[in-house]
Amino acid sequence: MVDVGDKLETDRVAIAEGKVVMQATTLALVLSADAKKGDARGAARIAGIMAAKRTSDLIPLCHPLPLTSVGVDIVADESLPGLVVRATAKTHGQTGVEMEALTAVAVACLTIYDMVKAADRGMRIEGVRLIEKRGGESGVWRVEDGA
Repeated sequence: MVDVGDKLETDRVAIAEGKVVMQATTLALVLSADAKKGDARGAARIAGIMAAKRTSDLIPLCHPLPLTSVGVDIVADESLPGLVVRATAKTHGQTGVEMEALTAVAVACLTIYDMVKAADRGMRIEGVRLIEKRGGESGVWRVEDGA
């Protein structure tokens, strides 16, 4: 692990996103919350939050962090068609929360796939990426538009 002992404790925020691309009929099934396994978006939100809290157990050499907040938002995008998953992780500490936000998104996307795979095995998880990070010595970083 990287030694972060000499770093200042600051408020840190990371925002990540990913997409689950699916057939339009599968999206309608998800939005109705009527899949055989239940409410895919609700289950994915909880799974993403739980995953963020367990990031250091999943990613080698990742510091365990006292998260102060994790939010997972899942919105429909008819143009995909599919769902856009966005996670925001926050802490007050000596290292950033990028991995927690990314882990939340990845696991939420996997949960959506699992919840409706019986209806659409051809779904794709794509575009999992960091959108923004704030805090620490490096300050603010945001993905450039169109990237």
